[in-house]
Amino acid sequence: MIWAKEETLSRKEIQQIQLNRLKEQVEWAYTRVQPYREKMDAVGVRPEHIQSLNDLKLLPFTKKQDFRDHYPFGLFAVEREKLKRIHASSGTTGKPTVVGYTAADMDNWTENVSRIAVMGGATAADMVQICFGYGMFTGALGLHAGLENIGATVAPTSSGNTKKQIMFMQDLKTTLLVATPSYALHIAEVARSMGIDPQKDLHVRIGLFGGEGMTEAMRDEMHRLWGPDMKVTQNYGMSELNGPGVSGECLELCGMHINEDHFIAEIIDPATGEVLPEGEKGELVITCLTKKALPMLRYRTMDITRLFYEPCRCGRTTARMESLSGRTDDMLIIRGVNVFPTQIEEVLLQIPEIGPHYEIIVERIGHLDTMKIQVELADDSLFDSYAGLEALEKKIRGGLRSILGLDAEIKLLAPGSLPRFEGKAKRVTDKRKDLGLNC
Repeated sequence: MIWAKEETLSRKEIQQIQLNRLKEQVEWAYTRVQPYREKMDAVGVRPEHIQSLNDLKLLPFTKKQDFRDHYPFGLFAVEREKLKRIHASSGTTGKPTVVGYTAADMDNWTENVSRIAVMGGATAADMVQICFGYGMFTGALGLHAGLENIGATVAPTSSGNTKKQIMFMQDLKTTLLVATPSYALHIAEVARSMGIDPQKDLHVRIGLFGGEGMTEAMRDEMHRLWGPDMKVTQNYGMSELNGPGVSGECLELCGMHINEDHFIAEIIDPATGEVLPEGEKGELVITCLTKKALPMLRYRTMDITRLFYEPCRCGRTTARMESLSGRTDDMLIIRGVNVFPTQIEEVLLQIPEIGPHYEIIVERIGHLDTMKIQVELADDSLFDSYAGLEALEKKIRGGLRSILGLDAEIKLLAPGSLPRFEGKAKRVTDKRKDLGLNC
């Protein structure tokens, strides 16, 4: 099922909508947001210079630091009285990123989320359980509104109290789960520890996952724990860009469709800022075309992906973005080698003897960087064989060495030893940062 006709327009029609809206948005931001006007004046660009989509590259970038520099409302284009809602990021790396919405912004946000929900197989008949935390985080309320908009029934169970979540799944006969991938895996683990087989004893047929990246190996693990028939899709968004609803996977699983009548996506070289040719991998930059409270022009997401423009087998013609392969700010440099945690995850999740939870610990001993990876065994009985443990450690190290070109210390732990996360999982501990090292 396709929710909106805008998902099937020709490339020419999509680009015409984008150009018309881009011109309006640049004029809106320039005339109403002083920091945008100052940035554009500094590089000699005015709204009338934007006459084609190719002119987008003339505009300066917007970065997360701009939110901190103008906290809380300095990037807003409307008076506070015209705001319908405020959200904010967690602020774990400084002041929170405060975002806001007019009534029209809220309607557009809901429309975008409805599209990505339907892409993932959601219908009006679904009983939805949302296991994102409700609050300033955009994920829960964003998915909530979009799913209600298509007619689904929503249970806002929020995060935490996993056994109670499972009770609701049983009693409400939940058919659609909204969560981070790592928390969905944790729910399945807890269910199995309670003697409940998610495939046989629960009714969840769809997982709409977001809040953190999901590799193909993690999708396979999801099917192993929840059952092979579960529809597992991921979607993408961030608070600066409205929240969830920028893009999402359809059931063909060949990339996340971007809602291009609301967003323009570019791929740039993260080092130079130059726009890269179609199909090349780099940093994703998003321009929001319909946000009025908080216009975003060329926002640097720091997410690494690539774009494809050929029509999809599902019938949608919108551009698709590949699953994220990392971020420019969580890339680890270890002994001169660039390492993304997702590369490590791909190796780990292909090894059946270990579970899906892991922690990467990087530290500097003497003058050398070291990497230790803690993983849980899938079964306590594996501790019965010392030779088996040695062979497993060797297998993991060999797999990582073939992908990364680096050696790593492997520490095998008992099942359930590592912390579980109800929100975005914390996979990396970089102790070099505590030493003030430029990593």
